[in-house]
Amino acid sequence: MKLLLTTLCLLASYLYGSIPFALVIGKVFYNTDVRESGSHNLGGTNAGRVLGKKAGAAVIALDATKCIVTVLFARFMIHTFQLWPELFYPCAFLCIFGHCYPCFAQFKGGKGVSSAIAYTLVTNIYSFFIALATFLVTLKISKFVSLSSMLGCIAVCIGMFFVEPSMVARITNVCITVLVIYRHHANIGRIIHGEEAKVKWLK
Repeated sequence: MKLLLTTLCLLASYLYGSIPFALVIGKVFYNTDVRESGSHNLGGTNAGRVLGKKAGAAVIALDATKCIVTVLFARFMIHTFQLWPELFYPCAFLCIFGHCYPCFAQFKGGKGVSSAIAYTLVTNIYSFFIALATFLVTLKISKFVSLSSMLGCIAVCIGMFFVEPSMVARITNVCITVLVIYRHHANIGRIIHGEEAKVKWLK
C-alpha cells in the first residue's frame, strides 16, 4: 500500500508540474500561443514578453506555487500514511522536471527557475536567502537574468552541502541545479557570444 501511495505521489508531482500555465493563460485570456513568439518558451519571462507584465507575473506566481503545493501535499501524505519521511524531495524534483518537460505540452516547457526558487522557500529557508542574494547581486553586476538564475542555483547547491545534513536533499539540489543549467544552454551560448539580452530597467 505504501509503495502504491509513494508511486502515486511521485506521478502526481510530475503531472501537476506539467500544467503549462503560460500556455493556458495565453490561450484562454489572450487567444495567443506564447510558444509562437519571443523565445518560444513556456515560462513567465516569455509570457511577460508576449502577453504583458501582468500575465507574466501571473505565470511566474502560478509556476512557483507548483512546487509549494507539491511539497505541502507530499508532506501531508507522509504524515497521514507514514510514508518515507523525505519523499517530498523527489516529488519536488519531479514537479520541476514536469515544468521543464510537460507531458501536456509536447515536453517543451519552461526553465524551472520560478519552481526552483519556490522549492528553496518550502524546504530550507536558508537556501532561499542564499539563492535570492546571489541572484540579486549577480543581476546587479551582469544585468543577465539567465546567468543570475543559474548562479543562484549553484550557490544553493554548494551552500546546502555545509548546512543541510540530509543526503537526499543534497542530491535533489544537485539534480535541480543541473536541470536548470541545462535548460539554459541556449542562454549560455548567447552569453559567450555576447548576444544575450540584458535587463533594461536595472541601472
